[in-house]
Amino acid sequence: MAQTQFQFRDSRVLIVGATSGIGRAAAEAFVAAGANVVLSGLPQPDTDTLVAELQSRSQGNQVWFMAADVSDELQVARLLADAVRVLGGLDICLNNAGIEGRFGPLHQLATADFDRLVTVNLRGLWLCLKYEIPHLRRGAVILNTASTAGVQAIPMVGVYSATKHGILGLTRAAALELAPQGIRVNAVAPGPVETGLLARMIDGQIPLQAIADSVPLRRIAQPAEIASALLWLASDGAGYVTGETLVIDGGLTQA
Repeated sequence: MAQTQFQFRDSRVLIVGATSGIGRAAAEAFVAAGANVVLSGLPQPDTDTLVAELQSRSQGNQVWFMAADVSDELQVARLLADAVRVLGGLDICLNNAGIEGRFGPLHQLATADFDRLVTVNLRGLWLCLKYEIPHLRRGAVILNTASTAGVQAIPMVGVYSATKHGILGLTRAAALELAPQGIRVNAVAPGPVETGLLARMIDGQIPLQAIADSVPLRRIAQPAEIASALLWLASDGAGYVTGETLVIDGGLTQA
């Protein structure tokens, strides 16, 4: 279980894309901080074990899992209705669901792969915003997971990069639209993180050590490090931060 200095006692948190990687680490961190959490995503073989483990380590707060595919609007709408029903409202929404796509030149990407990337990464996040926003009240926080691929172009993952650029655009627009209501919207842009998504993205074509060596801090991040940043953005300590993208990349984009 992740340790945290932040406290979210009785906060009502929805994490979309919570079954692995950054989303899973964020779920551990928010539960450890005392939040009631709805985890969502595509079911994994260990989903029941994950929920039971988080519940057993909680501070009396509750943990639920609700399956949903963000590419399906009806499933997203149902997820939000069910999450609000069990939580009694929403204070924090983390939109983390995403896929990596195929590694290779733009002109060799199949149209079906392009459509799938845009549908899940960009349309899926927009659908989450569409159905989250009506339930949010003053003081609520939306967090979106982008990537350093949304801050700068990365060759061989061009469409993935485009979807992450789009997420930053949605984040900034939503922040301006919701600021008068006292709702903050921010994004994180992680560099390389030790997750299944990174392994699938490079597909053995780039050694992990080479990626680590390209980072000024000479290592790949752990998911818990991104989760810590998400907790800060959700906290009162970041109460004057909205429309921002927090780059967490070990200095990669500065090199």
